[in-house]
Amino acid sequence: MFSETIVIQAIVNGIVIGSLYLLMAIGFTVVFGLMRIVNFSHAEFYMLGAFLCFVGIAYFKLPFVVVAVAAFLLALVFGSLTELSILKRMRGDELSGMITTIGIGMILQSVALIIFGPDPLAVPSVAKGIVRIGGAVLPKARVYAGLFSLLVLLTMYVFFHHTRYGRALRAVVQDREAAQIQGINTGIYYPLGFGIGVGLAALAGALMAPIFSVYPTVGFGPMVKSFIVVIVGGLGSIPGAAIAAMILGISESLSGTFMKSSYAEMSLFVFVIGLLVLRPQGLFGEKS
Repeated sequence: MFSETIVIQAIVNGIVIGSLYLLMAIGFTVVFGLMRIVNFSHAEFYMLGAFLCFVGIAYFKLPFVVVAVAAFLLALVFGSLTELSILKRMRGDELSGMITTIGIGMILQSVALIIFGPDPLAVPSVAKGIVRIGGAVLPKARVYAGLFSLLVLLTMYVFFHHTRYGRALRAVVQDREAAQIQGINTGIYYPLGFGIGVGLAALAGALMAPIFSVYPTVGFGPMVKSFIVVIVGGLGSIPGAAIAAMILGISESLSGTFMKSSYAEMSLFVFVIGLLVLRPQGLFGEKS
């Protein structure tokens, strides 16, 4: 049954989920733009962040904010070391890079399966109570996750547009040879970019963990959705990804509220395919 309150609640839920998809999508875009490879281990870094959140809260009783920041920083360091030790040799080799990231993802997933087992685990509640937004009733944990992700997105915007390293990283992503001519040491930005990309995926996993269950394959669905966001928004376009993430999150929430889950998934992909038929380069992508 349709009602204004249910619609508002579904839209607010969609904005929260969309902002988390956007975190993953930006990380996906940075890695692809920098290294020209589709990072198939993105899902496992999301899973890594989710399990770090579970361990930090369930076993060490750490505050949620501390756990989320720690997940990002640990994934950033681990991702940077992974790029330097393994992926450095695949720079410019798209096929080898994709195959290698698949292998990295399978290793991470297998390790998680050995340590935690296949059963879903519930993260202890990080915030009790509800928040009312225009008639919508939302758990505080979901609202906090959405607000934290928006804060991170704002921080990333400031980093990419108003700091020396962020602007240099954008320059390397856009045109590596031109960046080298301008005196930018591109070698240091490959591990930094990959680390930031997978760090954002881990952060999204940490923020999602208190909302959903945690298990070794938990990152597959969000990775597919973030890939859709990147393609629909236009490859390499962060504003396009932001709009696409909100469209995806809200449409997924609305269809999930008023339709069966199987029909909701089908309608989502029908919409995506229809959009790409009409505009193959995505909303803000450029024809190549």
